[in-house]
Amino acid sequence: MTKYSGFYDLPTAWNQVFWGILLGGAYASLADNTLFLPFFESYITGTRAAELNIVRQILIPLIATIGIHFLLIRKRVRKGGSQATSGWALGLAIGCMLSIVLITRKIQYDVSTVLDGATILLIGFFAPRMEALICSYHGVLMLQGKRWGAVFRTVFWRILALNMLYFAWDNPLAWVFIIPPILLFKDSADKWVWDSVPKEGRRRWRRMQADKKREKLAATRVNHTINPASNKSQTSEE
Repeated sequence: MTKYSGFYDLPTAWNQVFWGILLGGAYASLADNTLFLPFFESYITGTRAAELNIVRQILIPLIATIGIHFLLIRKRVRKGGSQATSGWALGLAIGCMLSIVLITRKIQYDVSTVLDGATILLIGFFAPRMEALICSYHGVLMLQGKRWGAVFRTVFWRILALNMLYFAWDNPLAWVFIIPPILLFKDSADKWVWDSVPKEGRRRWRRMQADKKREKLAATRVNHTINPASNKSQTSEE
């Protein structure tokens, strides 16, 4: 998003960060009380808690996904066609709130080994990116006209992501299954952001990059012309 700054709807993206903090806080709190605490109880006692059932595991991410959907269908977002970039900004904020709660739980429980510290860093780094990818994908599907299809598709990925984060909270082996897909879909996210930039903006961005390249090349030539001796000495030293 920084790369294409000035060529997409930046004010709307920042507005989504604000809403993402609010929605993410509610989602993280609800998931913590309804899903994580039963998971933690099962982890401590070694028995499955009655509250940890499939209905809740689907319902909580579904509620969050519907909330995200309504934020992405607002007129301000649809008018600029910025569902992908707005989704990315929204997802980053939601993921940050989710990671804060999980990290707090980890610190409250125990941070006595290097693996515990690594788990905290990995949650803080990858949880926001997981949500950003999911929300950006949600926005891309909306741009393709698949509005409610976007809800059903992304709720599946959100359920999977949340359960994998809970698994990774205790078992570092989970990161073997989390990190590769995130890195794999990073290129796709770059394409989603680029596709959300209007055509005129893409043309201006390409011209700007070409101008920068020409200016850099011209500056290099001028430097060689003004300081030929220094350039030769550098070459001989090498």
